[in-house]
Amino acid sequence: MKSVEKLTKRLEEGKHICIGLDSDRNKIPEYLRNDEDGILKFNRNIIESTKEDVCAYKINLAFYEKEGKKGIDALERTMDLMPEDVFVIGDAKRGDIGNTSEMYAYSIFEHFLFDSVTLHPYMGYDSLLPFFEYEDKINFILALTSNAGSLDFEKLKLDSGKYLYQEVINKAVQWNTKNNLGVVFGATNPIELKEEIDALKSLFVLLPGVGAQGGSLEDVASTFYSAGNKKFLVNVSRAIIYSDSTENFASSASENLKNYNQKIKIIVNA
Repeated sequence: MKSVEKLTKRLEEGKHICIGLDSDRNKIPEYLRNDEDGILKFNRNIIESTKEDVCAYKINLAFYEKEGKKGIDALERTMDLMPEDVFVIGDAKRGDIGNTSEMYAYSIFEHFLFDSVTLHPYMGYDSLLPFFEYEDKINFILALTSNAGSLDFEKLKLDSGKYLYQEVINKAVQWNTKNNLGVVFGATNPIELKEEIDALKSLFVLLPGVGAQGGSLEDVASTFYSAGNKKFLVNVSRAIIYSDSTENFASSASENLKNYNQKIKIIVNA
């Protein structure tokens, strides 16, 4: 199944929760921490318990790179565990001069076989083009993020009167000639999300910040569904994968995911 088809099918089924597999050896259940394959075993159990109800998985490469060869091995073996019909995002935040981006794009899409990647637009169109050329992959460009530091640059006002993040969204819409682009928009910005909902209609939208960071699932889901837009993924990491520190962590993750899905269903049917 093609990458875009994987995501679209789940979104049409009303599944919008993306689980962040930001697996940290210091936070997984204690009985796995000293196991050489502890991260892989943790990931396997999370995937097996949630694969039917999840929209996508997002893997932040930093959590694997920090462990060197062992971490990269765990990442590659985790990718081997992914069901063929589930969309997987490589959260790498890439973006560099053309030939370097070509290598990054090859790594993400050809070596690790991710369906998607996160990109930062600071260096402009040519730094992102090598990713865009993978027509069946989806590229999420950072627009307005959920961290406090987003104020430093993303909300700077330009001479046009627009904020920088608004110009990023405009550019993403212009560049989306192959219908394979999206943006990252923090769920901790509900007012701005409502203001931009019409501009976002042609893009996939990845929304971090629900759960531990305080973003509201209800606000996000109601904003999108009120606009007749199903092309959104709500990323939840810690609130799902670390909801239980015992051997029951996988069943707890599954239950929490189902609860999130039920909340969205209630909003949709309200």
